[in-house]
Amino acid sequence: MEDVLRSCCAGLDIHQKVIVACIIRSAEGKKRPEKFFGSFDTTTRGLFDLSDWLTSYEVTHISMESTGVYWKCVWRILQNHFELQLANPRHIKNIPGKKTDMKDAEWIARLTRLGVVPTSFVPPEPIQELRDLTRYRKHLVEDLNREKNRGHMVIQNAGIKLTSVIKDIYGKSGRALLYALVKNRPITETLILECVYTTLRRKVPQLLESLEKQLVEVEETINDYLVPYEEYVERLEEIPGINRRTAAVVLAEVGIDMSVFLSSGHLASWAGASPGNNQSAGKTRSKRVGKGNSYLKKVLAQGALAVSQGKPTRIQAFFFRVRRNAGHKKSVVATVHLLLRIIYRMFSDQSRYDELGESYLKNRKNTLIYNC
Repeated sequence: MEDVLRSCCAGLDIHQKVIVACIIRSAEGKKRPEKFFGSFDTTTRGLFDLSDWLTSYEVTHISMESTGVYWKCVWRILQNHFELQLANPRHIKNIPGKKTDMKDAEWIARLTRLGVVPTSFVPPEPIQELRDLTRYRKHLVEDLNREKNRGHMVIQNAGIKLTSVIKDIYGKSGRALLYALVKNRPITETLILECVYTTLRRKVPQLLESLEKQLVEVEETINDYLVPYEEYVERLEEIPGINRRTAAVVLAEVGIDMSVFLSSGHLASWAGASPGNNQSAGKTRSKRVGKGNSYLKKVLAQGALAVSQGKPTRIQAFFFRVRRNAGHKKSVVATVHLLLRIIYRMFSDQSRYDELGESYLKNRKNTLIYNC
């Protein structure tokens, strides 16, 4: 006999153009529950029709897969009327051989009815907007670096060795020389003959300038969004390795409410900074960390590297201790794990960071030995 937790719930199988829904409702006097299926467009009108259809059956709980970005519009329309759950597709995968849209929706609804859907973290809307901005900033930085690298490649292929003389060819002096080359100014006869007249070369400086201007605008918008969270930003900046930009990403990815995570270990696992647990027949097969939240893990990894090169702190001592025993890569992941535990505790207790000093780990070990 199944342990039913919800008497009327639904599962949604979301695609780009269509949503297939399945409602499972307990039928009075019957052993088997009733099932209802529906298909709806992903347009705004279709989403409101879906909401009305679910309301007509008195649905209370709804689960859906985090399929790309398609779930976001559905979530926004339904969030004020139902108890929603977002699940990782890997965690609610259907039984092989039963792969249809209706079967998938029914499977999600059955898991929801039993209360066994592992819920993914969905931050409140202000944090979601901040998250979109910080992720957009990351992509702009990557685009800027990509265009710079393309410019380097074109110049090297043309035999122009500016990079051998100028450290940053996109600095003030470097750009002046690039403009001179683009405009065919007679610097030397050889240089003019070797110039490339492609559209790419003529657009590199303008493209970089445009991207940098766009980046500045996004930075200003992010700062506006951070105004209500200035207290949290200041507290995060007290942690070694975390600056304002890193703090913005942390807030955008995890928010300020730590009650959505069961523990600091759960937060670290969600971020992809916890070792895996793959054991069989008493043997540990792998401890490889999961994928997790790449935006959060990458920015904290940069913070961990900054800690290793900064002034002596407790976190730096931890980094070097792990590196001596396990190597550089594992020390970075372990330090990210430590930073997440510190952030979890600070936000949960509404406390501030307390620097315990580089000798903290050593003193703690000696104290434990003495007490034993």
